[in-house]
Amino acid sequence: MSAHARILVASLALAAGAATAARADAPDDSLSVPMPVDTTTAAPATPRTHDGLEPLEPALADRPYHLSPGDRPYLHRLSFSPAVGMLGNDHLYSLRVAYSPNTWLAYEGSIAHDPNHEVHAIFHSLSVIVRRPLPGRFQPYLTGGYGMTVVLPSGAIAAQSVTKNVLTAGGGLEWFIRDDLALRGELRQATAFGHQPNHEGMAAYDYFEQTLGLAFYRTLRP
Repeated sequence: MSAHARILVASLALAAGAATAARADAPDDSLSVPMPVDTTTAAPATPRTHDGLEPLEPALADRPYHLSPGDRPYLHRLSFSPAVGMLGNDHLYSLRVAYSPNTWLAYEGSIAHDPNHEVHAIFHSLSVIVRRPLPGRFQPYLTGGYGMTVVLPSGAIAAQSVTKNVLTAGGGLEWFIRDDLALRGELRQATAFGHQPNHEGMAAYDYFEQTLGLAFYRTLRP
């Protein structure tokens, strides 16, 4: 046998040995057991904003300025509304909390502070809000209620505090930035009833109240 023939036979023998070793190392398909597949679905993660805080309405995390179609939903919604404004010629700061048992009516409690230089006034009231929900961002409403104001003289004035009954009536407008946040403006006429110095009977004092603030809405599941 020539040298070239011997080299060819040796090469074929090595190739055959390598193929046999590869088959020996390969797993036997007949004995393999299929691995179970996990078909359970992981619970979706709670949407979070860029700063890691959960939004009031999680569905709005990816669409911060989205407004759902149709009339604004007020049923079973709670709103928190901080505001600043004027009471007559004095500054006014207020915080309001409202709940809507149905689509057209809401009950609202509020507390406000008038930090006048000579006297301070604390005003708290309970009001009703009446509205007809509309599609779109602009939502007008009417409001009226009863409250009490406590006038506290400053240290420079030697006088006692005075409490007066107050009736309010007016209206406002909400402009919804998204489903759970609105810009809120309101105008009210506040009438305080009290005794006039050196006069008998009751006297009425009228004040014009104007405020601008935000309304944060959260749906309460019944």
